[in-house]
Amino acid sequence: MIKHHPHAALMQDYVEGKLPLSLSIAVSAHIELCPYCQQQADKLTAQTAMRSWRDAETSTEPKSAVASVEADFDLQANFDSMFADIVENETAEPVAHKPAEITTVECKGTRYSLPRALRSFDSLSWHGIGKITRARLPLEEQEVRASLLHIDKQGTIPAHTHKGYELTLLLAGEFTDENGTYHAGDFIWLDASNHHTPETKEGCLCYTVSNAPLHFTQGVSQLLNGIGKVIY
Repeated sequence: MIKHHPHAALMQDYVEGKLPLSLSIAVSAHIELCPYCQQQADKLTAQTAMRSWRDAETSTEPKSAVASVEADFDLQANFDSMFADIVENETAEPVAHKPAEITTVECKGTRYSLPRALRSFDSLSWHGIGKITRARLPLEEQEVRASLLHIDKQGTIPAHTHKGYELTLLLAGEFTDENGTYHAGDFIWLDASNHHTPETKEGCLCYTVSNAPLHFTQGVSQLLNGIGKVIY
């Protein structure tokens, strides 16, 4: 069961097209996996479109009460017609031929299904050490890094905190940390106030976005902090 979702402001920015591509991919993929957020996104989309339509149609000149009511009825009717046309066009068969999507990805002998938002990335190059494997996505957003992250069975990421933010969308499998257990679809936003040690028994695949290196806090892994800028 999905327990962790994007916060309201992030959802609103997504609907309005204000998010950078890395975060937009994360929210879109979560919405595909989460029925609750699908409903919320539909409501926000309708509200945002209605508000934009109303702002465009509303005259700057004052209207009588009757005229305002009539205008609202006309506006709602026009909006309903427009929204129906959008839905109909979205469900229609595409005319142009589209290349086959990359619908799955394989890592460490396990094949995973990908949400639609991640299916345009092919020829990913996987690199890693031990049970941790990462494939960077070529989004070119300066300090922001977006990746597919795979943790093999019985794998652990050493105890760490964050110099910036870290968004983790769990795509498949499960993992646990000091705060609980996470399942496919969970959308986990962490920052410098969070400290955790993710581990998984069965393995997992995540989509991650971060804007600064991790800061390891225990044991030999602290030696990695010196080259954190290179490996995050």
